[in-house]
Amino acid sequence: MNDTNEKFSTKAYLDMELLRFSTAGSVDDGKSTLIGRLLYDSKSIFEDQLEAVQRASIRRGNENLDLALLTDGLRAEREQGITIDVAYRYFATPKRKFIIADTPGHVQYTRNMVTGASTANAAIILIDARNGVTEQTYRHSYISSLLQIPHIIVCVNKMDLVDYSEDVYESIQEEFSAFAAKLAIKDIRYVPISALKGDNVVEPSKNMPWYQGGTLRYILENIHVGSDHNHIDPRFPVQYVIRPQSDEYHDYRGYAGRIAGGVFRKGDKVMILPSGFKTTIEAIDLYKDELEEAYPPMSVTLRLSDDLDISRGDMIVKENNVPQISQDIDVMMCWMGDKPMKPGTKFYLKHTTKDVRCMIKEIKYKVDVNTLNRIDDGQELKMNEIAKVSIRTTKPLFFDSYRRNRNTGSLIVIDEGTNNTVGVGMIA
Repeated sequence: MNDTNEKFSTKAYLDMELLRFSTAGSVDDGKSTLIGRLLYDSKSIFEDQLEAVQRASIRRGNENLDLALLTDGLRAEREQGITIDVAYRYFATPKRKFIIADTPGHVQYTRNMVTGASTANAAIILIDARNGVTEQTYRHSYISSLLQIPHIIVCVNKMDLVDYSEDVYESIQEEFSAFAAKLAIKDIRYVPISALKGDNVVEPSKNMPWYQGGTLRYILENIHVGSDHNHIDPRFPVQYVIRPQSDEYHDYRGYAGRIAGGVFRKGDKVMILPSGFKTTIEAIDLYKDELEEAYPPMSVTLRLSDDLDISRGDMIVKENNVPQISQDIDVMMCWMGDKPMKPGTKFYLKHTTKDVRCMIKEIKYKVDVNTLNRIDDGQELKMNEIAKVSIRTTKPLFFDSYRRNRNTGSLIVIDEGTNNTVGVGMIA
């Protein structure tokens, strides 16, 4: 890293809170440049990376350092000056560590955007100050709301090309706010920036004294993400049964997994799905430590007071707080397969740790992601299209609505022949 970068101890780094965020915007809105600026001004670039970008910038005839080359890693991306695949980047500041998903802006790469944004705590939506709100802005905002991303940061970029006009910024803010009122977005922030010049990215802009809010980095460092997880509904999908069969742990039986919701405490009375058997949590293990409680997104091992027949795909819940249980499910589906999906087709389905077979019963309607209008076309679902579909599974699933819990409310559909993921669904 650059010599001036802040140094972190290993323990301090591991203990830091993690924020995942994605970027989205129309073509040439400056997503890759913004991320490059964020990394560069945060002193989060290795010296050899910086030298490679400097050489590439010179070869391309750029007078200045082309920060977009820090994220546009594919040869096709560099040649065309666009982002095609999802590029993940990692960096840290003294306050927080980050994972960035730089997602494509083109409509034909909608599936890539869904992939990159599906686990994000926050989404940065870029708007070119010269063009204002566009159809692609509507599409990215709709997908962000569909994925229930809790925090949206609207960055009005290229303010340097509109003379840092407050009127232009406020006009865009008003137009976006009017559209966002139709969507289920909990938290929206607005920042006028110039990714190329660095205004309001890491350092406050001297060119926009009328803006009194925080810089983009300040917002990213201080967004509260602790309440983004569902801490109300206890959900523990069993991933693996641990039986060491060693002298030291001869009678040990634990159920490992990642907590998908709620809080589990030692001594809690719980129910096992699908059997319905009830028991008590005897202990919560985290490697060699024993915990009094555990919550999302911790990965732990639960030990129970009774020996029950529990296997991968089962779910441990509280008896007074049970998820929905059904073989018939309605989902908002984003189709990713090259081959169109038609009603009656069978697939594998993965939900939390449970794998089942399923059949697509019906395409209820498609969504025009640019206008939010519903389209009555139940014939087939093509790549990058989004629709509400009905699914029938061979075994019951234990689920919540995606709006209530992103972990237990999401699923993926897998092609039986190729084993490729061809669709992602958000349970309605």
